[in-house]
Amino acid sequence: MCINSSVGLNCRNYETDVKTVQVLLNMNINLLSPLPELEVDGDFGDATSAAIEAFQASVVGMAQPDCKVAPGGETLQKLAEGIPSFCQLVLKGVLVNADDSLVEKYCDALLNKMLEYDINTPLRMAHFLAQIGHESGELRYCEELASGSAYEGRKDLGNTKPGDGRRFKGRGLIQLTGRANYTAYSKARGIDYTTDEGAKLVASDPETAVDVACWFWTTHDLNQLADQDDVTSITKRINGGLNGFEDRKEKLARAGFFIRTV
Repeated sequence: MCINSSVGLNCRNYETDVKTVQVLLNMNINLLSPLPELEVDGDFGDATSAAIEAFQASVVGMAQPDCKVAPGGETLQKLAEGIPSFCQLVLKGVLVNADDSLVEKYCDALLNKMLEYDINTPLRMAHFLAQIGHESGELRYCEELASGSAYEGRKDLGNTKPGDGRRFKGRGLIQLTGRANYTAYSKARGIDYTTDEGAKLVASDPETAVDVACWFWTTHDLNQLADQDDVTSITKRINGGLNGFEDRKEKLARAGFFIRTV
């Protein structure tokens, strides 16, 4: 379910739940003319209240709108009918706490690259977005915060030359780490990402940051596991364990709610 508690008059109105309802209302804003698009700020104020009331009156058909959106309720179900195919609003719904500028920055690259790498069904897309959402902190981090010095001399990562740890630290929406992996990705794409500038592009260029995540996904046969809806095995192949598993599952549930058509 995309909200944990009811949103509306005399409700708890948790920030993430309010943001989710605001996104859904914006997906249906064409039905609410002349009301303006809402700011997705998590604040249940007059504008959000008016939009819920208008939606219940004009779309749900309530004679006396109660101005509440409940988990599993009729208003939420009707709002979900307005979910479009993948776009910035859908990405915002999945990664509801992501900054709007980051959603705009990565959305086109995500759509294009997912299709290029056959991440092309709602279930595949949901699993992929849930995992990159967790790995990147909802698109905030495309480069490992640590210096990478901990990887110095790690032969299992192919780090055999001085400075390799820092040069080939984790980058991308699913982080590419180590000289061996940067070399393999370079060969796959026909571009040298093993130079200092090339390595930095994996984090700084949105298309490359997305592409490397898709490349990892396909080279580790994660589409097959996504088709089986096996979030446990997918997480282990990405993480090596089950770190952050609850968050990954929560993001998968959100993605499954918002991604209905490609």
